[in-house]
Amino acid sequence: MKYCMLKDMRASRVVMGCMRIADKTLAQTEKVMIEALQAGVNMFDLADVYGAGDCERIFGVAIRDLEIPRKDYVLQTKCGIHKDAEGKILGFDFSKEHILASVEGSLKRLNTDYIDILLLHRPDTLMDPDEVAAAFEKLREDGKVRAFGVCNMSAMQMQLLKGSGVEIIANQMQFSPMHTALVDSGFNVNMYKDESTMRAGDCLEYCRLRGISLQAWSPFQYGFFEGSILDKEKFPALNAELEHLAEKYDCTPAAIVLAWILRHPAFAQTVTGTTSPEHMKELCRAADITLTREEWYSLYLSTGKKLP
Repeated sequence: MKYCMLKDMRASRVVMGCMRIADKTLAQTEKVMIEALQAGVNMFDLADVYGAGDCERIFGVAIRDLEIPRKDYVLQTKCGIHKDAEGKILGFDFSKEHILASVEGSLKRLNTDYIDILLLHRPDTLMDPDEVAAAFEKLREDGKVRAFGVCNMSAMQMQLLKGSGVEIIANQMQFSPMHTALVDSGFNVNMYKDESTMRAGDCLEYCRLRGISLQAWSPFQYGFFEGSILDKEKFPALNAELEHLAEKYDCTPAAIVLAWILRHPAFAQTVTGTTSPEHMKELCRAADITLTREEWYSLYLSTGKKLP
């Protein structure tokens, strides 16, 4: 396993995402966590809305049962999304009151005194950046959160927060071989092509300039949870290239997907979603694979994209 620095925290480049553990038993969750830890994973990603809070709750019990010292893992969770009992999004809330209340709930469910990294989960257009800054400052002063970040934010949205003194150390964005908006516009500057549309608002370049680590979510998805890119019938050329590289590096095609993401210098980490111990073990190999420049571009082009 290779690691990166998130502020002063040493974190694994492959992160165990816990969005799906609410559907698993405690024993099943502990098995995949053990596999991840043995493979060198030391960072776990959650959110207060995952499983309506059950994911944080299950993780909190599992990490206690496994007796992992708190200093030995990096805990990241998110707040800001309102959902109803059926999981329908009702809106977003970055008010100071909501942020503070959300953190209190997360701390209780996670069985911990502090959260290493708190991310704002999706942009809130009604956000008052000064109010966010005040909430973050109180959480930091109270020792409840060590560092802060965002999810799915553009360059200007991050700059708006920065103007109020908010230090952002990470931005979690969707990125996979079949979801490449972050890099497409950079290839097609000043061209009359759909790919030249700047859908992420210079997010990638802004993060690199500001030292903000990008974390890739849904590395195996295309669209918005429309399905897996490992579907050979839908994406035959992509999967043929993944299998070719997997054979060369003696790993699975899924590990090549993560290695492709981590090969980009802007992406410090990628977040998994698997609940299979065997799959987790295979995915962790990605951190030790460095694709060549030619291999990176070959995989990008196998998706059907064209370079100008």
